[in-house]
Amino acid sequence: MPETPVLYVLNGPNLNLLGVREPHIYGRDTLADVQALCETAAEGATVVFRQSNHEGELVDWIQEARTEAVALVINPAAYSHTSIALLDALKALTIPVVECHLSNPGAREEFRRHSYVSLAAAGIVSGFGAHSYELAVKAALRLARERSASPAR
Repeated sequence: MPETPVLYVLNGPNLNLLGVREPHIYGRDTLADVQALCETAAEGATVVFRQSNHEGELVDWIQEARTEAVALVINPAAYSHTSIALLDALKALTIPVVECHLSNPGAREEFRRHSYVSLAAAGIVSGFGAHSYELAVKAALRLARERSASPAR
């Protein structure tokens, strides 16, 4: 693993409205609060933290992470349930991917219970509000460390 590992944290549509959009579901933390939490949880790793409401931009960033990052955390938001494009981009990665959600999709509407992104993720952290990101960052970096410590196959 590089001396200063880089972790990408990507956020999908409407997450720019955290703190004001349905706070009873998503909490009162803002996206800036979540970013600060991720940077603290990364314990020295460089965090590239981005949000977009545009699927293609997220695909571009996933492809960028292929060569720039040791791991990726993604909260695809509504694209979890609809985006084969995100799935295909994630499947091209050789770095660990952790899917993250503020709420628990399994306890919500039926259409939210299926995630295409999950098919490419090493694991999923959901239902803990902003704390989900902290757990996801720690898990992603741990997977990256374990991968770099194991002998090449």
